[in-house]
Amino acid sequence: MPRPFRFGVNLLSLAPADEWRAKCRRAEELGYDVITVADHLGMPAPFPALVAAGEATERPRLGTFVLNTGFWNPTLLAREVATTDALTGGRLELGLGTGYVQAEHEAANLPWGSPRERVDHLQRTVEELDRLLGSEALPQSRLRSSGGTPIPQAVQKPRVPLLIGANGDRMLRLTAEHADIAAFTGARTLEGGTLEPLTAEELDERVSRFRESAAGRKEPAELNLLMQIVTVTDDRGAAVQPWLPRIPHLTEQQVLELPIVLVGTLEQIIEQVRAQRERYGFSYLTVLEPNMEAFAPVVEALRGE
Repeated sequence: MPRPFRFGVNLLSLAPADEWRAKCRRAEELGYDVITVADHLGMPAPFPALVAAGEATERPRLGTFVLNTGFWNPTLLAREVATTDALTGGRLELGLGTGYVQAEHEAANLPWGSPRERVDHLQRTVEELDRLLGSEALPQSRLRSSGGTPIPQAVQKPRVPLLIGANGDRMLRLTAEHADIAAFTGARTLEGGTLEPLTAEELDERVSRFRESAAGRKEPAELNLLMQIVTVTDDRGAAVQPWLPRIPHLTEQQVLELPIVLVGTLEQIIEQVRAQRERYGFSYLTVLEPNMEAFAPVVEALRGE
């Protein structure tokens, strides 16, 4: 039995308070299950943005998608997570990634580090969050009596659901071990921080590698994919023409077959979403803010399926 669909929208642009709340309410009206915020310089700060989203809405879950873990000290992050979970009534989903834009770390005067060092920091962060906020965390009363520094505790138990965004082998192993939600980037990072999309066959291999690492899990993880292009159209070829110069090694047909591309009539897109759940197991799909309205009919058609 396939896992039921969930749909999220990743909000990217900061807006004044009334506009931000209206945008979040619109996402709820359209049926999105999760409202998420990225963690890039020049975009909204994730935790206050999610608290405001929680005040404006009642139903959607609220997530970071995903934090650049290198920006965060684990202990201070634990305080942010616990506070945000409390202020949103236990609706937070914590998404973590290593980060892939070196220039952002340099602008923030933070170390960039090698790929190994960035994954090491993410692993330490996950382990520290489990220690401070998980089921084994000491209650505040015991922390005080033992001379420790109390950390606010999250509402959700045994912990706030954890999403990890991954593509490389070690990250997939880490995700298989720790994450409740495995988020596949659908792309590889090239030198300079640019992203190159994975073909359907390459994503097959990545999902298979994850499943091998997750074979011993008691509960299977939910699988997520971020969709980069969503266009409802009768002319699929014309719709992808603006994207071809960005990925010149792929033909028009190859672009249309990319897992992160949803282009076609509403019926074609609905069938593609169903087919990707069957092929890969992706039951949780996230779209970018500019595609929120275009994807809404798909959300409505597949709600509850």
